[in-house]
Amino acid sequence: MALFKLSNAHPAGRGGGIPLLPMETSFYEPNRVAPEPRAERSRRGKRVDAGTPPKDTMAHQPTFVSLTDGEFLKEAEGIVRAAQSEGTSLRILGSLAIFAHSAHVPDAISLFHALGRVSAGTPLFTDLDLMGYAKQGRAISGILEKRGFKPDNMVNGFFGDRRLIYYEGGGKFHVDIFLDKLEFSHDVEFGKKPGDGRLEMDYPTITLSDIVLEKLQIHKIARKDLVDLMILFFGHDVKPAANGEKEAVDAGYIAGLMTDDWGFWYEATQNLAKVRQLMGTFVSEGRVKPDQASRIEARVGALEASLRSVPKGRHWEKRAKVGTAKPWYREVEEVVR
Repeated sequence: MALFKLSNAHPAGRGGGIPLLPMETSFYEPNRVAPEPRAERSRRGKRVDAGTPPKDTMAHQPTFVSLTDGEFLKEAEGIVRAAQSEGTSLRILGSLAIFAHSAHVPDAISLFHALGRVSAGTPLFTDLDLMGYAKQGRAISGILEKRGFKPDNMVNGFFGDRRLIYYEGGGKFHVDIFLDKLEFSHDVEFGKKPGDGRLEMDYPTITLSDIVLEKLQIHKIARKDLVDLMILFFGHDVKPAANGEKEAVDAGYIAGLMTDDWGFWYEATQNLAKVRQLMGTFVSEGRVKPDQASRIEARVGALEASLRSVPKGRHWEKRAKVGTAKPWYREVEEVVR
């Protein structure tokens, strides 16, 4: 069974319904034969009229990576390093990027394992997410195939200008490669020009600020994403400007992106409040110590202060008057094919 996501509703002022795939899918079946797509858009945007796929009404269980944390990080770094050696930019996203950035904070790694992402006691990672540039898509495919990864021909055929999926040859994990930007509840952009985008600002991961944006853009944010943010804030300070410091979150950069985007701004403030709420639950259960919570709280508060204080633009003010009466996010539904 394969799970995909389609975009049905868009924020005010955003046009075009493009089909999207989820950041964390549960369709990892290395030997599956991809079914014929029922309803997609081609790269030119023309709809293939083949009916509407049924919605998935059952919760799905994640498939975890069958490697230790250290082995998985080593695999990911090997892919990024191989790409770098050929002049191709690839960077690690998501929870594994947080894990890599937190290696210098042993207490953060311990807390990560103690809380778990999906639930306490479960492995941390479900797949490998990478970011690259669309202009280097062919090169990225070549690098993965040389390392024995098998392409998902259906997904890559339909979405290869913005998304690629590959399966590790031994069935240990699958790889999602996003190109130029993340397009989910809200957009997180990395640029289109190799050598002159945000991917060059850190190595082997995207920047901490972009990881925060990656998580804050999620409308229906899950426990695992809130835990990711807790661990990131526990291990890293939030500063008004990072000034090139790779182990600090640049609050000014994040807030600056939202000066004219009320929807993303509102989503971010709501998700930061949810981080605080879940953290309070963990403290009451004795799973997060009060001093740990205080550190996380201070850093969440610093980012919230930047979001509140940044000067707002005319479009932000206009959209704020509408508020939640209209959708402020791109709706992403799961469907089964």
